[in-house]
Amino acid sequence: QVRLVESGGGLVQAGDSLRVSCEVGGDFESINVVAWFRQAPGKGREFVAGLSRNGRAKHYADSVQGRFTVSRDNSKKMAWLQMDKLNPGDTALYYCAARNGLIVTRAKEDYAYWGQGTQVTVSS
Repeated sequence: QVRLVESGGGLVQAGDSLRVSCEVGGDFESINVVAWFRQAPGKGREFVAGLSRNGRAKHYADSVQGRFTVSRDNSKKMAWLQMDKLNPGDTALYYCAARNGLIVTRAKEDYAYWGQGTQVTVSS
């Protein structure tokens, strides 16, 4: 059993930065990939960023490339999403997700474990 708990969301202004965190509990050793997804009101859940277990494979959605940075510390069982130059289009509920497979994929169906989400709201 794997448990994911996000934290760090909030209300910020356009151009600001924010870092959201994901604490991984339970069977951490079974997890290889940690990813972030987001879901805006009335829209589907979309891939934001993903990271392999050793940190060498990092993937980003085109919309956040160059502004967001994904990271993890396996010794602390934590992952983070650093978000810079935020804009109102980034407003969404942000989810941490994890999978046992080795490959960073962008399909939400590939991820078996999900947190409850943390809200990020960017005002203009």
